[in-house]
Amino acid sequence: MQICRRFPLKQKHSFKKANNHQNRTPRPTVQGLYIQEEATGFTSFFTSFLFQRRLQRRRRSTPLASRLHTTRPVINRQEEFISMLSTLVTSLLAAASVLTRVNAVTIDASSQSSLTNGSYQTVKGIMNYYHGDEIGETPGLFPAPAYWWESGAAWNTLIEYYAYTGDDTWNNQTMKSLLFQVGPDDDYMPLNQTTSEGNDDHGFWGIAAMSAAENNFPNPASDEPQWLALAQAVFNRMASRWDDENCNGGLRWQIFQFNNGYKYKNSISNGVFFNLAARLARYTGNQTYADWAQKTWDWTVDIGLINKTANWAIYDGANVPNCSTDTFDTIQWTYNNGMYLGGAAFMYNYTNGNSTWKSYTQSLLDSAELFFFVNSTVLYEPACEPSQTCDYDQTSFKGYLSQQLNYAAKVAPFTANQVHTLLASSAEAAGLSCSGGTDGITCGNRWYEYTWDGDYGLGEQISAADVVLASLSRFAPQYPLTANNGGTSAGDPSAGTSDDSSTSAATSTTASTKDKALGGLLTVVLSLGVLAGGGWLAI
Repeated sequence: MQICRRFPLKQKHSFKKANNHQNRTPRPTVQGLYIQEEATGFTSFFTSFLFQRRLQRRRRSTPLASRLHTTRPVINRQEEFISMLSTLVTSLLAAASVLTRVNAVTIDASSQSSLTNGSYQTVKGIMNYYHGDEIGETPGLFPAPAYWWESGAAWNTLIEYYAYTGDDTWNNQTMKSLLFQVGPDDDYMPLNQTTSEGNDDHGFWGIAAMSAAENNFPNPASDEPQWLALAQAVFNRMASRWDDENCNGGLRWQIFQFNNGYKYKNSISNGVFFNLAARLARYTGNQTYADWAQKTWDWTVDIGLINKTANWAIYDGANVPNCSTDTFDTIQWTYNNGMYLGGAAFMYNYTNGNSTWKSYTQSLLDSAELFFFVNSTVLYEPACEPSQTCDYDQTSFKGYLSQQLNYAAKVAPFTANQVHTLLASSAEAAGLSCSGGTDGITCGNRWYEYTWDGDYGLGEQISAADVVLASLSRFAPQYPLTANNGGTSAGDPSAGTSDDSSTSAATSTTASTKDKALGGLLTVVLSLGVLAGGGWLAI
């Protein structure tokens, strides 16, 4: 059985309807142009219709003798009704034509205003799924079937939306969500996720915090945890789980041994860690983060999950204890390539243009174009899109590759022309897919069909928003920042280590056994709960 994100693989909902956003209200763009066009369409309809009705009433109320003295011919009731109906139909068609133009997310990737409008619409689509601020809901979490990690990824998108557009519409919700989920130790280990959180899940929230620091998202109050410190806390937690006893290193997929996938070391968990380490190295200038990035890269290559001899394919993962090639799941996902590509580009930047990291970055970029772009034009997920088997979170994967391509173009400028070409054609195709639902702007999954494919969900909206924002980001060249060129977020190298005896990974490579011990303890507790007839113990 192929191991993807969760066991077993969920299939796409067969009961989907094109009305998932039926509660949406007409939206303005950043310039408010669409409301004006909608008003124009309906004004045209009602003005024409009411004028004809007044004219017909005036005819009926005018004496026959008076009407006979005009040059207008007499119209009988049947002809009058047909004329009125024709006017109504014509006006409705005209109004519908205007609304169709308004509701489609038409992207011109050469236009900053067009990309800004498109990013507003796609991000608004993300927020239409969010109910975390309502009574009985949890701030920061998108509703099931969205996973916790996917919520973190969505807030990352909102951070970049603010950075590239300056629109702070959702900043309060974004900050509240990012802070509500930090957990009691300010390390993105919230109690409501204790029994299910994996290393990759943990890493996605760390990357969101890192993006907030790099993009100068408004800093929290001084008595709240800060973005850089949160990213460092996640890094330290993940570094403490590095497992040299199995497969000569690497991170397991799952944190706790009672979770399915604990005996699996996958590329996304290690890729997110590599990406975060490289970005922390660049932002802070701390060599220890770079050492961890190098260590993670070397392990992934040495074990064969990055296969240089197969066009730099990145496989999904392998089983412990040996991670031998016969245990490989060789499926390829876009976000695995994205995390390693982005991390390599950040390392190229951190090392002031090191030729080795330049070669790695270019090789992974060429691999991405080869495997994940239809005819080097439109981004897609080959593992599940052609077969239409993408599950709820897999539809978001290509959005994270878009983000990392954007970062590569900025921190490794030699990639910019190739990246911008790929992003532009993909953003325009994604916009055409955002033409579904009752609102006319719900985004689909298979962009290469250049129309809405009938799919919808949080993942589809995230992917569309990410690729549009990635294309827009070239108009905001100052990001991502560092502590030395405008970044203002406060850090704490020891974050995430205050409740155990280990030192931070940024000052020591000694791994803590706290998480392993906690995993064993939880296993015992949960097992006793089952034996007692209590089922799962909520922690």
